[in-house]
Amino acid sequence: MREEPMHSYKLYIAGKDVDGDGWVYTVSSRSLLEDVFTSVGLKRELERDPDSDSAGHPYIAGRCAIAGDGAIDLATEAAAAAAPGWAAVPLERRMRLGTLFREELIRRQDEFVAMLVTEAHPVRLARWELSCLLQVFSEESLEWYGSQMHTEFAHGDRRLIVRRQPDGVVAFNPPQNAPAPSAALAVLALMSGNSVIVRAPRSIALSTMWLMRDVVGPLLDEVGAPPGVLNAVCSNPRQTIDRWLADPLIDDIFYIGGSQEGLRFQERCVAAGKKPILELAGNDGIVVWEDADIPKAAEAISEAFYGSGQICMVPNYVLAHPAIADRLIAEVAERAAEVRPGYPEDEEVLLSPVRRSERFFTLLQGALDQGAELVTGGHRTELDGTESETGVFLQPTVVRVDGLVAARGFDIVRHETFFPLLPIVVPDGTTDDAELLEAFVGFVNANEYGLRNSVWATSHTVIDTFVQRVVNGGLLKVNDSHIGFLPYLPSHGGTGLTGGVFGEANYPMLKTSHVQGVSIARGISPRDAVFGS
Repeated sequence: MREEPMHSYKLYIAGKDVDGDGWVYTVSSRSLLEDVFTSVGLKRELERDPDSDSAGHPYIAGRCAIAGDGAIDLATEAAAAAAPGWAAVPLERRMRLGTLFREELIRRQDEFVAMLVTEAHPVRLARWELSCLLQVFSEESLEWYGSQMHTEFAHGDRRLIVRRQPDGVVAFNPPQNAPAPSAALAVLALMSGNSVIVRAPRSIALSTMWLMRDVVGPLLDEVGAPPGVLNAVCSNPRQTIDRWLADPLIDDIFYIGGSQEGLRFQERCVAAGKKPILELAGNDGIVVWEDADIPKAAEAISEAFYGSGQICMVPNYVLAHPAIADRLIAEVAERAAEVRPGYPEDEEVLLSPVRRSERFFTLLQGALDQGAELVTGGHRTELDGTESETGVFLQPTVVRVDGLVAARGFDIVRHETFFPLLPIVVPDGTTDDAELLEAFVGFVNANEYGLRNSVWATSHTVIDTFVQRVVNGGLLKVNDSHIGFLPYLPSHGGTGLTGGVFGEANYPMLKTSHVQGVSIARGISPRDAVFGS
């Protein structure tokens, strides 16, 4: 039985813990691999009877209260009431929240990682997700955000200011695959001067509620924020979003999800007079030129399999120069074999369970039927890596697709799959390098999605061409990890089906605020200002 108290979170509204309409329970990811029937049975029993002795079972990690319509609206009202007072707080004091948050993440990093591991994130990837937040809230990044939020100029007898003002009330809808790290972006909206409502996904609410209630909430108290600046509720997505769209108190909705659903949501958002901030699907490309460092390029490409491909910013397709294609494919296949399944707390594990894998096999078979060649993978596996028809893991899978033109007709090239399924596209014909470079740039720019792109090359001409000509995406990496994070540069955001019609690199402090110009004059004649002296 459990030795420590179970994590238990009520709704967090206006600085208080508020009762909900029942509870949802989180079971440990390890339990789902050891005994899925017992885990599911425990959840169902506790949701029927919260006082059951099952609450002490070691498989139960925690519980979160469920918000009904009234609580969702109450959270919005609390945020709207707090927004004007928080917006009036000087930027310098609000910026301090970012520093305090980074320091608290470092102090509690073991807790953060443990929460993510409980929710099936392999421990190494949980640390990578933490590294994202440490760069997003690094001293260098915070200094840059501050410079964008407020800049002053001296112009004769005038003091001119270009600044960004908060939008008001921002609602956050984080995804199921990475709820807590995504919800952490709400801290940036708070730093802009907004009040915030975060919806913790019902199916996986624990880490989000822990982060908002136990980490961010006390920091807001420390900087003197009014109650209601932060609200966190666990609720049904459609119910919540419908209420947010209908509520005139909501200004922005930060939506993270699939492209088709997100684009439909964008239309509803604009029609309701609200700003949609979209983080949708990826479909990132990596280009490998003939002079690339092949082992390191293959290392970056193998990031496609991390988390079983269920991370929006991992590579989804590769364009390989024909001169090095065979060598690169062999190297990637070797790297793929090293990415293995296992319990998430195992330091060597990078694959996550995939519960609904039927579409993986449909996509793979469709590609093979169109002429693609299976290089490696293509099967389900058990926890120990043994091939099995009933395994909950998928082998990292590489397929070769010949021909740039033909590749556009493959679903696995054209769209994000969200599986450990990677097509490597090899141009055919005898195209010279100048024409091939043009074709590669055109292929990348024609991608309907636009999160990240990578290039591996040593030629200055090739690198400069990509840097100058690639307009698709929110981030371009050259000879670097595709998914690694850096200060100053955006961690999220993109164009096309990734970010909608307003899509671009996403700095949430800037996205949840708007530009305002100010002129403070002394001794100026208005008539002279209009007509000249």
